[in-house]
Amino acid sequence: MNSILYPACALLALLAFIYKLRVLRKDRSRFQLLLIGNLFLISVVFTVSTPIVWVATSRAVGIVNFSGVFTQGSVIIMAACQQVILLNLSHDPKTAARRARPRLIALGLVLASMIALFSAATSQHENPTDFAVTKAQFYPAYLLIYLLAYGISQVDIQLLCLRYAKVAPTPWLRRGLYLVGLTMPFGLTYTLVRLSDVVAGQFGVSGHAWEPLAQWSVTIATVINVIGWTLPDWGRHLSTIWQAVDSRRAHRELKSLHRRLTAEIPEPVLPLGMDTDLRTRLYRQVVEIRDAQWALRPWMHPVVLSFAEKECLKAELTGTERAAVIEASLLRSAVHAKEHNDKPMKHDPNPRAIDPEDLASELAFLRQVAHAYDSSPIVQAAATHRSDAAFLATEDPAR
Repeated sequence: MNSILYPACALLALLAFIYKLRVLRKDRSRFQLLLIGNLFLISVVFTVSTPIVWVATSRAVGIVNFSGVFTQGSVIIMAACQQVILLNLSHDPKTAARRARPRLIALGLVLASMIALFSAATSQHENPTDFAVTKAQFYPAYLLIYLLAYGISQVDIQLLCLRYAKVAPTPWLRRGLYLVGLTMPFGLTYTLVRLSDVVAGQFGVSGHAWEPLAQWSVTIATVINVIGWTLPDWGRHLSTIWQAVDSRRAHRELKSLHRRLTAEIPEPVLPLGMDTDLRTRLYRQVVEIRDAQWALRPWMHPVVLSFAEKECLKAELTGTERAAVIEASLLRSAVHAKEHNDKPMKHDPNPRAIDPEDLASELAFLRQVAHAYDSSPIVQAAATHRSDAAFLATEDPAR
């Protein structure tokens, strides 16, 4: 299985490494250098872990299973890189260096111990597909030190990610850190599987039966890790794509409301050329809906407002949902009245239930109004029963 999974991980990390290299043209900070180095190490680890490369590497060095200690040692270095990256993100350089020092010393001792224990071990043949399982059975001390360092590092990385994500300056950096933190469950699953190998080995049992779980866990953790560390760079392109898709949806959702209002109040509509961009069309849609709304005020009966408010209270509607239903009720009843040539009234009501603070909020609210206009039973009742005597009586008992 690792003949397929590991090359895929290596390719993904290599593509991320190449993608990040362009950042060095503008930013050669320690953070970027460590991050690029981390991605490079991931690519190297999974390249060497591929069985055919594993054997070739060990033979080239002349040490049996050299690829095993090389890849696992690189994983320890990767953990150190990620911890230093996160410390530099969340602290000033001096504080980051002070906090990183004990971590680097501890991981350095782990690496030295692994090399010493590996050197003391005797291996007769290569184990490109079951190196960890074999080491667990015959040399548990080596694997226990590695797993202890790996597991603790995963927990530390998770905590550092969650801590800094709360104050991250950009949304995509925050999301990327949360993703990196999500590697911990898979990393710990891998650790537990390997610990099971150690325990099973002491009873003369092989851990080959659950080896696929370790391979899948480390593969999933790697994919999430690579995506998380690069997400701050390419995530903004997702925002651009989503904004374009959402703008089209908004334009489509407002189209019906815009058509119904401007059919009665056509004056606000400005002709736009075929080449007019979507953003301009959407902006004009919002402006023309609002202009038509103000022009329809003489047909907005106060009793509709009273009815809509009471029905919203019964339905326990609050916030923008309540405001959207009220505005839609006034609009639909006004359009209904004008269509039936009702005489305009001599009053000057405020057609707005709320005043959004910016264009984005205005657009989001108008989408709610458009939805309520078409689907709310309260809005439909307001238009249908506007002239009903029983309905009018709710306005003022003394009327």
